[in-house]
Amino acid sequence: MEETVSKLVLDEKRLQLASDQVYRVLTGIFTAVGFPENTADSISSHLIDANLVGVESHGIMRVLEYVDEVKSGVLNASSRPELVRNNKNFLEINGNGGIGISALNLAYDECCKDAEDKGLSVMAIKNVGHTGRLGAYAEVAGENGFLTICMGGGNRQNWRQVAPPGGAKAMLPTNPWCIGIPAGQTGPVVLDFATSKIAGGWIYAAKSAGALLPDNCVKDVNGNVTRNPDDYFSGGALMPAAEHKGFGLALIAELVGQALLGPASTKHWLLIAIKADQFREKTSFERVADEILDELRLCPPAPGSSGVQIPGERERIQRESSQNILQIPVSTWDQICDLASKYGVST
Repeated sequence: MEETVSKLVLDEKRLQLASDQVYRVLTGIFTAVGFPENTADSISSHLIDANLVGVESHGIMRVLEYVDEVKSGVLNASSRPELVRNNKNFLEINGNGGIGISALNLAYDECCKDAEDKGLSVMAIKNVGHTGRLGAYAEVAGENGFLTICMGGGNRQNWRQVAPPGGAKAMLPTNPWCIGIPAGQTGPVVLDFATSKIAGGWIYAAKSAGALLPDNCVKDVNGNVTRNPDDYFSGGALMPAAEHKGFGLALIAELVGQALLGPASTKHWLLIAIKADQFREKTSFERVADEILDELRLCPPAPGSSGVQIPGERERIQRESSQNILQIPVSTWDQICDLASKYGVST
């Protein structure tokens, strides 16, 4: 088993925990605070998978956030998402103020089902809590033959996280994008990214683990670059990915999320699904996709690099090498255990 991939710089060691143990603890906590059993199952499985693929910013530490949101009334644990058949040329999911993981599972399923019949489907997802790791949904859709494009934006009044280029304070949310496309024999290509230099979840993960952040990602309240997550929570800001490019993508997502889709009490999402084999016969498409990807993998590695990585492959390789063992910072697991104890869940 390889060491987990992470952006956190830890002073402490990591615990190695079997996924079934973690699953039992998480589902116990989620059901204790009011989530239905099937919802607790899907949330727990999603968060565990995020850790297994090396994206701990969207992993099990999120249980701390979700429980806080349930207790404060931000998140409705008992609600379920529903599909709204809009009378215009698109679909809509109403998350009913519940967890976004359930809403996005339903959204990708229904949008791809609609695209199977029509070739193309467009969907709005509204009134949802945190949606988890977008790449997980795009990977499944890609394996089933769909190109998907998803962006989220809106609610900047409550989530001012990223300072625009030339700006001195946080103005926009991290407004993520995710694009997945079927490819060759190694699986879909999945591009899943925040429009900030790092996802906001990495800051929460660093704080819970007592870790440092990567360099040149966050500024403190005075505009100085910092690696301390506490500086962000004390009036700091994330820096945009690729300067104006990240800012531009974030701005488009904000305009879509709030100006196009309507006032957002949470982030709004736009999802597009396209049936890939309507353009070209499947085997021909996959053959050319393999040629492109193989050519890129053969690119000579730059000094100090292990070579070119195809988006989405690192996560699949990490999942396989993890052998269903999560490597969790001690401080993070201690907090989860304290929460479990509070609700009578054994660890």
